[in-house]
Amino acid sequence: MQFLDKTGIKIISGRGGNGMVAWRREKYVDKGGPAGGDGGSGGDVYLIADENMSTLMDFKYKSVFKAENGENGSIKNMHGKCAKDLVIKVPVGTVVRDLKTGKAIADLTEHEQKVLVAKGGRGGRGNARFATAQKRAPQFCEPGEPGIERELELELKLIADVGLLGMPNAGKSTLISRISSAKPKIADYPFTTLIPNLGVVKKRSGDGYVVADIPGLIEGASEGVGLGHEFLRHIERCRFLVHLVDITADNPFRNYEIIISELEKHSEKLANLYQIVVLNKIDAVDKAIQDELSAEFKKAAKDVFLISAVTGENLDKLLDFMAVKVDEIEHHVSDIVVEEDFAAYNNDDSAFEIYKTAKDTYIVDGGKIRRLAAVTDARNTEQIIRLQNILTGMGVFEELKKQGVKDGDTIVIGHLEMEYFDDKMYSGG
Repeated sequence: MQFLDKTGIKIISGRGGNGMVAWRREKYVDKGGPAGGDGGSGGDVYLIADENMSTLMDFKYKSVFKAENGENGSIKNMHGKCAKDLVIKVPVGTVVRDLKTGKAIADLTEHEQKVLVAKGGRGGRGNARFATAQKRAPQFCEPGEPGIERELELELKLIADVGLLGMPNAGKSTLISRISSAKPKIADYPFTTLIPNLGVVKKRSGDGYVVADIPGLIEGASEGVGLGHEFLRHIERCRFLVHLVDITADNPFRNYEIIISELEKHSEKLANLYQIVVLNKIDAVDKAIQDELSAEFKKAAKDVFLISAVTGENLDKLLDFMAVKVDEIEHHVSDIVVEEDFAAYNNDDSAFEIYKTAKDTYIVDGGKIRRLAAVTDARNTEQIIRLQNILTGMGVFEELKKQGVKDGDTIVIGHLEMEYFDDKMYSGG
């Protein structure tokens, strides 16, 4: 199984449906009236944490997610159907960042924790909504709001109680296979572990805690050397670390110092995490050497254990001590500074651009302007006047003047083509 712990995705919420201009036309109704229904809202996009996922691998094959659009309004005051929300599952421990700003907008640390990342567009109102005592026959409706399109970065930081680390071939995979039900690949060569392995260790009391076996670190890992640097982020959330040392190596204490140095370079938090030092492979070393190494390590670390992951010697003592520390040390699963995510709700697309394509022709383009044009009938004077009023409020005419528009010039907005006359446009039909 491949392991993917950082990826980018593109999300698009649903567009709201357009309102409808319609009229009652019933045989036995004396007076008709506006009967255009509202458009339905577009689908929202959510991310939800799922404890059954352990990697972001699914996003390698699909990285663009689009919610459904709302339906347009219809006749007889029938509203368009609202679209279903799109819910995207991610592993527990996923940090969500806005790629544009780099800011963290969510840290999903619990099963079924849910966050809105893109609000769907509101449906446009039909002409029935605009009827008043003074204006009984409104000839216009509203377009639906657009969806929100944005790019996000997903970064997985595993949620584990204990981080198991050490040099390649220190015996981490063997140890986690002995103390839990995890079945990692084990072999006698460097970098056997290519992905973090998670195992649940049972306490004598019956409950359990999660141990993460992190791929081997080597000198320079914090600068990107080797494989371990890719996974240092996964032990930042742990309660404490178990630092496994191979005492059959040429210089065990030097190997220990290298790992400590890499943790310090990666982050202050990692450097300050409590550690249990475990001297492994005592089955292959004389008792005198064991005692000598134990004394050396106890000068640098408070709690030192000598074990054999292969034979199981002294494992019970280590596990009892780890269980005590799991209960004693608080679990800081979320240390990410999450900022309020205004972009998830910002459907404003009122920005516009004006292009002069010929001597007397100007094209006005923009999301909101295109949507307004889509629900404007060039043959309906009331709708044209309403469009003109909205464009005035948006500053379109002011910008046209700056660009040198003159009476009689052609203004093109979507499918509409109109003549400009002193702040007024007249449809060309």
